[in-house]
Amino acid sequence: MGTTTLILLALGLAMDAAAVSVSNGVSYPNVRTKTALTYAALFGLFQAGMPAAGYLAGRGFSRLISSLDHWIALLLLGFIGGKMIWESVERLRRPEQAPAAPRLTRSMMLAQAVATSIDALAVGVSFAVMNVNILVACLSIGLITFGCSLAGTWLGRRFGQLLGRAAEIFGGLLLIVIGLRIFVEHMFG
Repeated sequence: MGTTTLILLALGLAMDAAAVSVSNGVSYPNVRTKTALTYAALFGLFQAGMPAAGYLAGRGFSRLISSLDHWIALLLLGFIGGKMIWESVERLRRPEQAPAAPRLTRSMMLAQAVATSIDALAVGVSFAVMNVNILVACLSIGLITFGCSLAGTWLGRRFGQLLGRAAEIFGGLLLIVIGLRIFVEHMFG
């Protein structure tokens, strides 16, 4: 996997965390810098750790399915990207009217970090199949997620919820495009 593809993949995976961070920035505009750094670090840590876990699980059976790796990447990334887009569009169609909690707690931050990183687990399985350098991939994903989450908080404070929805749609589209690119490279490259 090339550097550009890895960066785009990391950005695509980071969009869930960035969207949540935008939402947190909107919902909790008085969050201190220390708190914003803490949950950006949690998002980055979980986004980096989940592909590693998926990679380790996937290594056990990657030799059996190496001839199908491009199909697996296309299906996994297409599914994840499509799911992100679907969920974002559904939220636009049926916005929730629930009031925001008065305080962003550590348990809420942890739940958000886990929820936004589950997609990265499936990506880790595809990394095992594609024989990606997992250390570089996980560090890239973690650092980019950290940066996007921190920026998302700042943007949420400034621009509101609309950007959060657009970020998630953009992230889903990026994952689909990356899945298609991997497929085309393996089939025709």
